[in-house]
Amino acid sequence: MIKKNIHPKWFVKTKVYCDGQSIMTISSTKPELHVDIWSGNHPFFTGSQKIIDTEGRVERFLKKYNMESEETNN
Repeated sequence: MIKKNIHPKWFVKTKVYCDGQSIMTISSTKPELHVDIWSGNHPFFTGSQKIIDTEGRVERFLKKYNMESEETNN
């Protein structure tokens, strides 16, 4: 037998909001969801992600192990 009254209420049309704009409708245990990041504005998914080497980590690694970068090989 299935126990009664132990499962949360299920909302079939839950609206997801990001920056005050409704971005999608899903099913959830909450009537509304407010998110900061979603695939439409995250740099990884939008293709605008850039790797920034501000501390010269790559150069230090190459120097430490006496390796040459591909830029100097060309």
